[in-house]
Amino acid sequence: MTSQEPQQASRSRARSLDAHLSRYAARTAGMTASEIRALFSVASRPEVVSLAGGMPNLSALPMESLAGEVARLVADEGQVAFQYGSAQGVPELREQITEVMALEGISAHPDDVVVTVGSQMALDTVTRIFCDPGDVVLAEAPSYVGALGSFTAYQAEVVHVAMDEAGLIPEALRAALDSVQAAGRRVKFLYTIPNFHNPAGVTLAVSRRAEVLDICARHGVLVIEDNPYGLLGFDDQIYPALRSMDAENVVYLGSFSKTFASGLRVGWALAPHAVREKLVLASESATLCPPTFNQFLVSRYLSTHDWKGQVKKYREVYRERRDAMLSALEQHLPDGCTWTRPDGGFYVWLTVPEGIDTKAMLPRAITQRVAYVSGTAFHANGFGSRQMRLSFCYPTPERIQEGVRRLGGVLQDELELLATFGSVPQRPRLGADSPGPDTA
Repeated sequence: MTSQEPQQASRSRARSLDAHLSRYAARTAGMTASEIRALFSVASRPEVVSLAGGMPNLSALPMESLAGEVARLVADEGQVAFQYGSAQGVPELREQITEVMALEGISAHPDDVVVTVGSQMALDTVTRIFCDPGDVVLAEAPSYVGALGSFTAYQAEVVHVAMDEAGLIPEALRAALDSVQAAGRRVKFLYTIPNFHNPAGVTLAVSRRAEVLDICARHGVLVIEDNPYGLLGFDDQIYPALRSMDAENVVYLGSFSKTFASGLRVGWALAPHAVREKLVLASESATLCPPTFNQFLVSRYLSTHDWKGQVKKYREVYRERRDAMLSALEQHLPDGCTWTRPDGGFYVWLTVPEGIDTKAMLPRAITQRVAYVSGTAFHANGFGSRQMRLSFCYPTPERIQEGVRRLGGVLQDELELLATFGSVPQRPRLGADSPGPDTA
């Protein structure tokens, strides 16, 4: 190889990249790697205690029993389970999904259930059929990073609505709607995670739910209720779904990822009848049909296993880890830090003292072998630099304790730098290697 050949190859690649860039649709400008993706390659190292990931803890699953169920499924129904299926989903599973939702007070017909490849697909499909470029979507501040990615990809503008310890603030919702509509803009829907919020860890107060629905109805705004954690309340409390209070103006998104197995990627949308047909058509164009085998396996699991007892085990596992995290935060974090106290789900939302930037601090934390997700990942407007999301679902209680101890040391060092220099020096950003989805 001559000395000029590497330069020629580099120029050729650059020309090829430019050619492809010129062909992209305008909406791809919003498709950017999230901070969570950039974090994954370093947070997944075994020496790093990751408090970043949202991976369910599968240690409580009856693996041997499930292995037998898989073998029986192949032997008994392999010819059907390995074949194409309906774009709407396996009828028996849709019937069982209505029984799952009944625990939250929802009365639904299987014909209005659309099975999807995880609830993320349901969220993306709903955005696709409702949002034109420039439409406004309301979302809590902070909000689920996967939702923000979908909204941006379809060129919708996100307007955040404030929360407090009791969830979405109705007065803030009303003000946001009035402001956007006074400016002549159109709000397509409110996206909300009412139970055990990701990332904030708070739950929408029951006393606020009807008011939130009434405000949206008065303004002609659809509600997208995303509820993957609803059965994971640590006090065995199951909150009434927004959909149970309003069947005509709420699209409900559910998932088996948190209550059974995330790798199967089986979720669903429950939609008003008029919306259901468009969801089926949009889903069909995206995937033709959701994986039949995975649906059959979930259906068999629901039919043959004590799935409610399994959910109870999950609640016990996550409650133990939540308690370990709250105890460690009390013990190891410096004064000036505050955090939410979730009564279910996977996450704690931590606010650090003023002057500390959690995004800028992350490389130092990784150096000290602990990882979290900066609050900026959960805002469409760059806010959240004093916050971080801590996940307690996957690590053992001992690892959680050690991870928080390391985090406390990093925060203490930041405060000392702040006291000495008046500001904390900026550090290089992490690279954006190939990510995994588990930190969402």
